[in-house]
Amino acid sequence: MNRLLDYLYIFVTIAFTVYGQLILKWRIAQFGSLPTGLTDKLKFLVSLLFDPAIFSGFVAAFLASLAWMAAMTKFDLSHAYPFMSLNFVVVLLLSGWILSEPMSFQKTIGVALIVIGTVVAARA
Repeated sequence: MNRLLDYLYIFVTIAFTVYGQLILKWRIAQFGSLPTGLTDKLKFLVSLLFDPAIFSGFVAAFLASLAWMAAMTKFDLSHAYPFMSLNFVVVLLLSGWILSEPMSFQKTIGVALIVIGTVVAARA
């Protein structure tokens, strides 16, 4: 049971990382494209930085870092790090569902290969 709780640090890292990626993409899509002029780019990026939802993505990244540090006290890096590839899987699935991004056959095959690789690496 304790070992399962140790894995919670890894899965919390994944959850916060995925949240951060999805929230950033969702909000940035609402802001529109990056302007071309240097000054306009800077204003645009600063306005993004102060958006509460985007800021929550940065907070999530920080919390993911804390969870990852906790995971590093419980696992060898070579064991824990392959689980980070699950970020690709979860982001792909949720971006299709929540953000209505296209899900192609190639992406599906790629994600399946990532899952297989993660299982193989985690068992080694």
